[in-house]
Amino acid sequence: MHAWVEQQLGCAVVAQAPLGGGCIHQAWRLELADGRSVFAKTNTAAAMPMFEAELGGLQQLARHAPDALVIPDPLAWGVAGDRAVLLLSWLPLADSPGAAAGEGWFQCGQCLAHLHRSSATAAPDQGYGAAANNFIGSTPQANGWRSDWGVFFAECRLAPQLAWAARRGEPQRGVRELLELVPHWLSGHHCEPVLVHGDLWCGNAGLLTNGCGTIFDPASFWGDREVDLAMAQLFGGFPPAFFNGYADVWPLESSAKGRVDLYNLYHLLNHANMFGGSWGRRAQACIDQLLSQG
Repeated sequence: MHAWVEQQLGCAVVAQAPLGGGCIHQAWRLELADGRSVFAKTNTAAAMPMFEAELGGLQQLARHAPDALVIPDPLAWGVAGDRAVLLLSWLPLADSPGAAAGEGWFQCGQCLAHLHRSSATAAPDQGYGAAANNFIGSTPQANGWRSDWGVFFAECRLAPQLAWAARRGEPQRGVRELLELVPHWLSGHHCEPVLVHGDLWCGNAGLLTNGCGTIFDPASFWGDREVDLAMAQLFGGFPPAFFNGYADVWPLESSAKGRVDLYNLYHLLNHANMFGGSWGRRAQACIDQLLSQG
């Protein structure tokens, strides 16, 4: 890989250190002869479409993010021997943000709201979705376009995951009723399409040593901004200051709380399909609760 990196960046690699935290790709910190650090992801050559989708999402987010929200810059990507490689600018994440953490997370929430609002002014005429499919983690994520948000969420988010569960021999109950009701449940929610991160859990965001926020590893598409705020609640890790900062710029509708479980069902199903175990039971409990309220 070193020779490929040197060819792409025009600078020798003088040190390489593995990084933890990911379950899909291998990650490395590369030290260059000119003093720079670079973040490298590697996988088998067959994973190149995942890297291409990721860099496309990063480039889209960067077009709309304010300066105080740092999006890693794709530096180079391609196949080196039998390995797919993606090189990104290094993010100096703060291990212990300290007393400034509250202010930093508040600003990070503000920045996400500004990103959403900026992208809304450039939303495509096609409506909700994206021109190309991408990935949520390692799972293919179907996009395409729908003019109705509820139809998009039912057909392009929930239906593929529910079909995958059935193919695995672990079908969820109430699938037909759920998919019929979702467009109805969302029909009165006239959300404007914005560019969403799409996979905004706490492992894909953080604060830098300079206090700025950062988001990365997107699964971006044009959808309801609430999906990002809903997922930020799913696994914890985002402090109240983050949500307060978002509300300071662009408050959510009071009805948004009623859509959190529906939006997060997509991620519960994806985890069930990838990891099995209790995730399937948690997804089924969510479906049962949604149908009982329907």
